[in-house]
Amino acid sequence: MFDNICKFLAENFSADFATWLLGEPIILTELSPSELSLEPIRADALILLQSAQNVLHLEFQTQTDPEIPFRMLDYRVRVYRRFPDKAMNQVVIYLKPTNSELARQNIFSIPGTRHEFQVIRLWEEPAEVFLRTPGLLPFAALSNTDDPESILNDVAQQINRINELKTQSHIAASTAILAGLVLDQEVIKRILRSDIMRESVIYQDILAEGKAEGKAEGKAEALMEVARNLINTGMPLEQIAQVTGLSIEQIQSLQAG
Repeated sequence: MFDNICKFLAENFSADFATWLLGEPIILTELSPSELSLEPIRADALILLQSAQNVLHLEFQTQTDPEIPFRMLDYRVRVYRRFPDKAMNQVVIYLKPTNSELARQNIFSIPGTRHEFQVIRLWEEPAEVFLRTPGLLPFAALSNTDDPESILNDVAQQINRINELKTQSHIAASTAILAGLVLDQEVIKRILRSDIMRESVIYQDILAEGKAEGKAEGKAEALMEVARNLINTGMPLEQIAQVTGLSIEQIQSLQAG
């Protein structure tokens, strides 16, 4: 779920990400792994964006993965093969605090080969970085702060000032989900207005993912998980029942649990 949220934000607010990571508000478009003529490695976590001169490779992680350094080298070579004249910036962004040294590893090295990439640990980044542009607001509560609740209040105020309803809805829904990594859901529901989240396609993505998993597994557990996620964002029980097909009684049971 977090992969999908981060990918959605990076692709739909690419200029905000470029300002943060590249230092200028370049408009970036999605680069499909298929354009690299090779099967992607962990396609669900892969975000490739490009402009005429740059390729931005992003990996968002909630947990460390010892395979990341090799993955960075592998995609650098793939992109060079396809676009030898384009600069490439590779960034691994860790969302959730960890003491693992893997979260500090930014080099792949074997005899005769050394490749470097950038690593960002959000809990070490100043909150102000994420309060400057709408596309980065959902990450603010994960930043370097002793009071994520206060930061979320600041984010909520900025969300309320967004004039375009669709953008407002997407940012609010993304913020609610990512803030769940550091804050209790009751706090999130108290601060963020659930009414402005309901039109977001993120809800539909969560639902579609759950239904696909349910079909593949032949179980109702996937839909239960979707319902739990929607309960946590404050969606009314009647609406959850409508989109999941679960009964009000089933949803109330999940809510009580």
